[in-house]
Amino acid sequence: MADRKDKLVRVNIADLVSQYRGIQAEVEEAVVRVLRSGSYVLGDNVRALEAEMARYCGVRYALGVNSGTDALLLALMALEVGPGDEVIVPAFTIIVDAAVVCLLRAKPVFVDIDPSTFNIDVNQLEQRITERTKAIVAVHLYGQMAEMDKIVTMARAHDIAVVEDACQAIGAEHRSRRAGSVGQIGCFSFYPTKNLGAYGDGGLITTDDEGLWQKIRLLRAHGDVGQYDHVTIGLNSRLDEIQAAILRAKLTKVDTWNNARRRNAQRYTASLEAVDGIEVPLQTADSHHVFHQYTIRAKNRDSLQQYLKEHDITTAIYYPIPLHLQKALNHLTYKPGDLPASERASREVLSLPVYAELEADKIEYVVDLVRSFFSANA
Repeated sequence: MADRKDKLVRVNIADLVSQYRGIQAEVEEAVVRVLRSGSYVLGDNVRALEAEMARYCGVRYALGVNSGTDALLLALMALEVGPGDEVIVPAFTIIVDAAVVCLLRAKPVFVDIDPSTFNIDVNQLEQRITERTKAIVAVHLYGQMAEMDKIVTMARAHDIAVVEDACQAIGAEHRSRRAGSVGQIGCFSFYPTKNLGAYGDGGLITTDDEGLWQKIRLLRAHGDVGQYDHVTIGLNSRLDEIQAAILRAKLTKVDTWNNARRRNAQRYTASLEAVDGIEVPLQTADSHHVFHQYTIRAKNRDSLQQYLKEHDITTAIYYPIPLHLQKALNHLTYKPGDLPASERASREVLSLPVYAELEADKIEYVVDLVRSFFSANA
């Protein structure tokens, strides 16, 4: 294997400082305006962001909340998921998608993934539906939407709600419809490394259903209709004004940043698709992928990651343990081999740096090292 220690170039999995430099004046001005206003929670910026996000996603309503986790939890609460209910969840995703189900004392039911997209395998979905199924959580993993037309058609046939986990997919599209606009409820995260990230935690819910919108408005603020009159039990899950102001400044840039991610992904794919030992990510013909992550499959994944680390390139594994094998979910009694596509993905996936500000020469450096690794291990 070629020794490149004398040519080290630092390449991080994300670079929030570079992004901040490009919008510093606008963001700092927005924050100062909030500080001077004296209004810090559920004020004008939150209301404006909700209206702007509703227009962006193509829905009637949006509600700012504390985090993507709370968005998912509040969505299921609004759908009245509770003890005895089942919620279908893909097995290869962040544990949050199952944890919120468990918090409501309902049962997550796992479905394997389509190996080509990492999203829920719609061909295995219907066989997991029972009379207790209350909802399907459709996760748009890595920035590509699940097959929402098929999922929604199946859900309607069984009178089941569909919740979109769009936390990695702002701006993504499936058949010209944006993430968060197809299911009954869409859930977004504004964690700092997301395609649209806050400078702290934040989340948002989208819906076209006025009744669900009204319920979630109550649930995010302790069920208070005013004057400490509480009509239901809810949460303290309010998006604060400073984060909303920052997000409003950044929302005008998100399509530009998504397009830059797509260009970076295209550069990787053009250079890596012929490398033996790698599978590059598939973008389906009817989707607009926003590449929250550029995730390859790799033979000798762990050795490749270590090799890149030695050459100052940080990568990430999303996710090393599928949900059905997580210790926290042992009570569901799944075992190794139950969901083979998810288990295989957990052994093979590796996300390379793809953030919008990533320079072409750094992509070339990463590509060169990946090629040299597989050349030496052929």
